[in-house]
Amino acid sequence: MEVAFLLFGKLIPLYLMVALGFVAGRFLHASRETVAVLLIYIIGPVVIFHGAVTTDMTWSLLSFPLILYAVCVTLCGIFYMIGSRIWSDATKNILAFTAGSGNTGYFGLPVALALFGEEALGIMVVGLLGFLLYETTVGFFVVARGHYTVRESLLKVTRLPTLYGFALGVLLHTLQVPLGEVYQSFALNFRGAYSVLGMMMVGIGLSGIKSLKIDVPFVALAFLAKFIAWPTVVLLIVAFDRAVLHLYAPEVHRVMILLAIVPMAANTVAFASALHAHPDKAATAVFLSTIVALFSIPVMVSVFL
Repeated sequence: MEVAFLLFGKLIPLYLMVALGFVAGRFLHASRETVAVLLIYIIGPVVIFHGAVTTDMTWSLLSFPLILYAVCVTLCGIFYMIGSRIWSDATKNILAFTAGSGNTGYFGLPVALALFGEEALGIMVVGLLGFLLYETTVGFFVVARGHYTVRESLLKVTRLPTLYGFALGVLLHTLQVPLGEVYQSFALNFRGAYSVLGMMMVGIGLSGIKSLKIDVPFVALAFLAKFIAWPTVVLLIVAFDRAVLHLYAPEVHRVMILLAIVPMAANTVAFASALHAHPDKAATAVFLSTIVALFSIPVMVSVFL
């Protein structure tokens, strides 16, 4: 349990960022919509471009985000069907989105660096591609469908710059275009902003809630997806690869398991805010899952990693 206590201490700064976000929203009137736009349309695309342009995309490693993307889409579809039996409004869309995602960037990236060091950064970023591609394609489309037609939702997906950032990063890496030290400093600053603003988004979202009303069925199903379904599916994939396929090295397995045990995605609040799909409900659920993760992640890391 020594690892668990060590990791617990390293998680505290992330929770301080949530607290600062709450202060910024409640007393400084920071707008969650503005922060959401910055994360979705500017900071996120730069981070994913950097991951693509600095990582060697072997066929084996490229399959890693594709597997995660498949898990994201599958769980999104399953929980959309479950949610459709309970809600007729956009609640089912938010549930489906969050079931397929996780706070892998804002939360998972700092945790991976604390656990595995800088050598895990490349693998972690490649894994993030699977989640980011899900969030900016199927996930964004599902959330948008809570208020928009199919055509309008597809148009909103095509306007997201993350996909173009990823494609441009792969192209420049393939062509071996040098970007220089100025770019490296620029990208490093964006990576820090990505984590800080992402965690503050949770607090800003909470600051706008007049009264903390918990939708028990929504939270229960979201927790079922995040803390039961995700770890179970990923542990089965890792076990199958270790026994049969032998596609990935142990460090990839460790990153994969870490990505499966992070709390609900802060982008749930960002997307719900940008698309006006129950952002208060999303913020409450994300906050509760983040509190649970403070205790569940150290325990699961000590058991499985």
